Amino acid sequence: MASVRPANRSDVPAVAGVLARAFQDDPVSIWMWPDPDERRGGLPRAFGAFTRHHHLALGGVELATDGAGGAAGATLWDPPDRWKQSRWTRMRMVPALLIAFGRRVDVARTVGETMEAAHPEAPHWYLSSIGTDPDVRGAGHGQALMRSRLDRCDSEHAPAYLESSKESNIPYYQRFGFEVTGEITIPGGGPTLWAMWREAQ
Repeated sequence: MASVRPANRSDVPAVAGVLARAFQDDPVSIWMWPDPDERRGGLPRAFGAFTRHHHLALGGVELATDGAGGAAGATLWDPPDRWKQSRWTRMRMVPALLIAFGRRVDVARTVGETMEAAHPEAPHWYLSSIGTDPDVRGAGHGQALMRSRLDRCDSEHAPAYLESSKESNIPYYQRFGFEVTGEITIPGGGPTLWAMWREAQ
């Protein structure tokens, strides 16, 4: 049975690791790290930096565990009006992100700036990332993670927002009440993301 709990600082490696495994075949990840070996090394460092320096302090990191207590999936949420990283947060992440992206750091910056420019300004919960370990997909961990935070959204009568980086995932998010509101195309021949909004319930 899927179990979800808030993550703490000691969980950062587990959160980063499971999200890295989940995003190995993601179109945006592949665009930022075309080389598979660089992607395998860069993804956990990037997710670790984002989790440690931004999402964790906002209380939006949740971890799904399997029966043995291992990391089966994770989500990175930001509460209303807190999705944008502060200048100080960005500065603290620079060393880790330079290592994570290497010569592709400018590509990663373009991805981030493009997504930020398309981000809605109305207050909402922002699902920055959700992923489950490929070895345990279909066991209900993703659904448990989604329901955990969406139940809070509903209790607060707050809308939610995400970007789907795979068109094939759109129906999955629609089952939770999200609807496509637009497309975000990464410049320079990059992939397309689908902006999705869930009205307050």
